[in-house]
Amino acid sequence: MPGARKIAAIALAGVIWSTWEATWLDLQRLEIPLAGLHPDLEGLRVAHLADLHAGAPGWNARTLRRAVDMALGEDPHLVAISGDLRSRTRGDAGLRRQLRRLGDVPLGAYAVLGNHDYANARDPFADGRPLTDLDDTPVRLLTDQRVETSLGGASVAIAGVDPRRAGKERPPYDASRLVPPDADLSLLLAHYPDVFDALRPGWFDLVLSGHLHGGQICIPYPGGKLRLAHPRERYAEGVYAREGTVMHLSRGIGTTFVPMRFAARPEVAVLTLRAA
Repeated sequence: MPGARKIAAIALAGVIWSTWEATWLDLQRLEIPLAGLHPDLEGLRVAHLADLHAGAPGWNARTLRRAVDMALGEDPHLVAISGDLRSRTRGDAGLRRQLRRLGDVPLGAYAVLGNHDYANARDPFADGRPLTDLDDTPVRLLTDQRVETSLGGASVAIAGVDPRRAGKERPPYDASRLVPPDADLSLLLAHYPDVFDALRPGWFDLVLSGHLHGGQICIPYPGGKLRLAHPRERYAEGVYAREGTVMHLSRGIGTTFVPMRFAARPEVAVLTLRAA
């Protein structure tokens, strides 16, 4: 049955490629124009990581280590992690080992949790045990909290959405309680990208999100691709701007359900802020 053998060979090649692509990190260097950016923040570099999924089957641990290498190699001023840090408790040790490497980032490293971190997912490989803290790492965990720091004479506010609240209120999520009263730069970390639709003009300058993996397994076609994961979501990946707010939606680093990616490479994004 030559036809069956050919189909089997194509399927095997697809599995091998997709498994390898899940480790093929894409370094995205993006310039983000922001209106009214303080002169002391011109050129500020934000390394954005998302969807680490430590402990999930596959090569997530190795990919995470390489992602941290890649991010630190860009000398970021700030590191932001937008959720789904862990899928299984067996990934805890490796996750924390990599997060401890972020202690020398000048403005610090910050994270929010995702639905996998709260064991709120349909992934059969998740073990149902929530991640509750990052206390033994230098990464500041933000659960409906806002912190402030500064660079030169400019103030920077970083806020983080608790995905449990966002899940209940989708849509809309009330982010008004996190809006900084007065900051030269305001960042919002939110696992779910549809928080972008709940923001009013002027609330935040930059939103960092994940969750969708860029579709993870995609079928390309001329001019686009069919995303098999979250195909109906309004946002997919990349940079979106509206009324003075910019959102970067990461394809993430790890995988769920299957340890594969197709036409949706994992990414590390380094966002360099520029005055619009």
